Amino acid sequence: MAVFTGYVDLDTQGDTDIIDVTSRVAGIVASSGIKDGIVLVFASGSTSAITTLEYEPGLVFDLREALERLVPRDMYYKHHERWHDGNGHSHIRASMLGQSKSFPVINGNILLGTWQQIVFIDMDNRPRSRQVVVQVCGE
Repeated sequence: MAVFTGYVDLDTQGDTDIIDVTSRVAGIVASSGIKDGIVLVFASGSTSAITTLEYEPGLVFDLREALERLVPRDMYYKHHERWHDGNGHSHIRASMLGQSKSFPVINGNILLGTWQQIVFIDMDNRPRSRQVVVQVCGE
């Protein structure tokens, strides 16, 4: 079994910045030469996440609003006592969504639904430089 690792570097705005990384992940899969297997997409960082979404402005807005309703930024978080960085909500949101997703690779293509894109979400409360690790395994 072959394993190929690539990286997607991002400069984010923070505050639930949602970025479509589908084409960059697909480019890494193509570069890997692996035709059939699995691609793992991993967000390195405890305040970031990977998920799928129909990447259109209305749904991007709706996801931000849903996260705010579920885990409000202006709530008290015990985490703030330790670091005084005000990003307790960011950690909780990222933990709920998760830092990785895997997708089948069939005939050199990522299997995604018609309206399904892979998105990186930076939930920290400030801009960041981030790295997404993309690992393709297969034949």
